Amino acid sequence: MHVTLAPMQGVLDHLMRETLTAVNDYDLCISEFVRVVDQLLPAKVYHRLCPELKQGGKTRAGTPVRVQLLGQHPQWMAENALRAVELGSPGVDLNFGCPAPTVNKSQGGAVLLKTPETVHAIVRAVRDAVPAHLPVSAKIRLGFEDKSLYMENADAVCQGGANELAVHARTKVEAYRPPAHWEYVDAIRRTLPIPVTANGEIWNHADAVRCREVSGCDRLMVGRGALSLPNLADVMKQGCPHMSWPEVLRLMVRYSDQDLASDKADYYPSRIKQWFSYLKREYPEADALFLSLRTYKETAPIREALLQAAEKLG
Repeated sequence: MHVTLAPMQGVLDHLMRETLTAVNDYDLCISEFVRVVDQLLPAKVYHRLCPELKQGGKTRAGTPVRVQLLGQHPQWMAENALRAVELGSPGVDLNFGCPAPTVNKSQGGAVLLKTPETVHAIVRAVRDAVPAHLPVSAKIRLGFEDKSLYMENADAVCQGGANELAVHARTKVEAYRPPAHWEYVDAIRRTLPIPVTANGEIWNHADAVRCREVSGCDRLMVGRGALSLPNLADVMKQGCPHMSWPEVLRLMVRYSDQDLASDKADYYPSRIKQWFSYLKREYPEADALFLSLRTYKETAPIREALLQAAEKLG
């Protein structure tokens, strides 16, 4: 099984990628998207969103991190794709799935699924710009308002020259509401000659097994589930036990240590608190602990509260 850590904007940042790949056998990470409008972006933008570029395009655990681009103009997407790989990204991923209204209103993300010809033009321009030995991948949803163009969009990605396709098995309008329609991913997989990755509603080993059965895919992508269950990739691959709550607390302390060492220590407490909202699905203990530290605005006291909670549990 090939497992990819999904790009979750504002959630799965580089510190979270470091934290999760240190305790999981992920095969690939996709970065938060780089927003491309009408210019070639400077290197500092890429280094800010994907600092792994400075260490060979990998996390410290050795997991490759592929830069993701989001935009609507083929020329600028192509020029920025070339810049990304020149800076060290092991390929480029294209975002045609973001459901955020602000992104869609500016003609980015899932809104492009209304016009498969635009999807094709962007993929083709990027594929022509990126050296042939490096992969170009794309992520789509099943459509914007409905699924009527799901196969046309998948084919547009393939015909544009992409090497891989990931499919979030819901439309933009369906957002993140269950269920995920994995049977559509199976139809795409059966039609396209390129590898297809299934994404959506994978929270545990049983979900992974069912997704593989329904979609026919051996390549799976996880996002929210990876935050709810921090060792999800290993659970999916090996069927191993879920990480215990004390182990999760120690992992959060490690995340906080990275935070304190970063140049944005004032920013990341919100990420730690956001993590709690996902952990509550798997760990009831997360709710009570969150209530005791939610008023903290700095990383250090949050770290201390996590450490004390972990020590109490042994």
